[in-house]
Amino acid sequence: MTMTYAAVPALKSDDALAKQWTSGLASRVYDFGLRRPADKAGLLAAMAMTEKQGGSDVRANVTSASPTSDHGEYRLHGHKWFTSAPMDDMFLMLAQAPDGLTCFVVPRVLPDGARNPLSIVRLKDKVGNRSNASAELELHDTVGTRLGDEGRGVRTIIEMVAATRLDCVLGSAALMRRAVAEASWHAAHRSAFGTTLAEQPAMRNVLADLATESEAATLLGLRLAASVDRHDDHEVALRRIGLPLAKFWVCKRTPMMVAEAMECLGGNGYVEESGMPLLFRESPLNSIWEGSGNVNALDVLRALQREPETLQAWLSEVGAVRGEDSRLDTAVDDVLADLADLQDVEVRARRLAAAMATCLQGALLLRHGNPAVADAFCATRLAGDWGGVFGTLPRGLDLAAIVTRTTPHLV
Repeated sequence: MTMTYAAVPALKSDDALAKQWTSGLASRVYDFGLRRPADKAGLLAAMAMTEKQGGSDVRANVTSASPTSDHGEYRLHGHKWFTSAPMDDMFLMLAQAPDGLTCFVVPRVLPDGARNPLSIVRLKDKVGNRSNASAELELHDTVGTRLGDEGRGVRTIIEMVAATRLDCVLGSAALMRRAVAEASWHAAHRSAFGTTLAEQPAMRNVLADLATESEAATLLGLRLAASVDRHDDHEVALRRIGLPLAKFWVCKRTPMMVAEAMECLGGNGYVEESGMPLLFRESPLNSIWEGSGNVNALDVLRALQREPETLQAWLSEVGAVRGEDSRLDTAVDDVLADLADLQDVEVRARRLAAAMATCLQGALLLRHGNPAVADAFCATRLAGDWGGVFGTLPRGLDLAAIVTRTTPHLV
């Protein structure tokens, strides 16, 4: 669903291709089977960009594309190392055309009903996310239609990348919420040492810490989702920097958060029937997909260096609550001090991205979140009064209120 949704903005660079594919991709109907796209009630899209010699460095791609007509049709030859999902109806692929790396629309089935000549070499044996098949593909005279200009493949595909990064953030935030819901529900109903686990001070601290992480991730994801629906200059600039920031930070936090939630269930959490192992296997994926941590942290630097308006958008967001919490104000000032010295900045890329992301989360919690959660977040993630693992919130916070609001209740 993510790739299908994300293909639409990329297709807008060619009116004819957008008209041909968008209605099928926007359909709410799942139409199983490989048939002519024109004969299906609903279509699915996939991506085939990475190759074994390049990975995230797609400019190192060696798959070639040779034009066969004046109407944008090419023949592709090469290998794609990681294609999710090979059963879909169309792919957006990158290949080297005569004038450089170019984006192509590659249908699984051609308009005459014949299968487009591409071979599935094997399916990947992945840690998790197994129901979404990932494959290696071989391309031999595979038919593709150019999307955008030759040599502009990365620029053409970038809108798809932005949309999938948003889904990575939202998916990770959802995994966090599911994990903390399972943990808090279990703790509310499991008795040990004379009372429920949720009433034990140490467990309450863990649950409140998990809930704080979850709420901060959710607010950031929803703020960026709202930004996608708006098109003024501020929102465009905010998306440009906010998406890689959130992709880096939220997705990176998810595995450790889910692991801690699993531990709240004790040994039962390590058993498949609890559902927690499934969440844990899924938890690292979004941090790897669509650019790993380094790729997104460096993308933040590129945005700051090449597009000054992105820093202004970030400052506008965090500045909306300037003066409301000294811990946030200090953290923002520290970021600006770091940005004033760009020597060896790539070494500090992750540190800078983490600081900017947490400042943004803190500002959103102060504006829209629960006061107890905002207080806990600013004390720990911004002011550093935290032990580095979940369950180390300092004294003086309203832990009971945080745990109560995050625990599912029977209706």
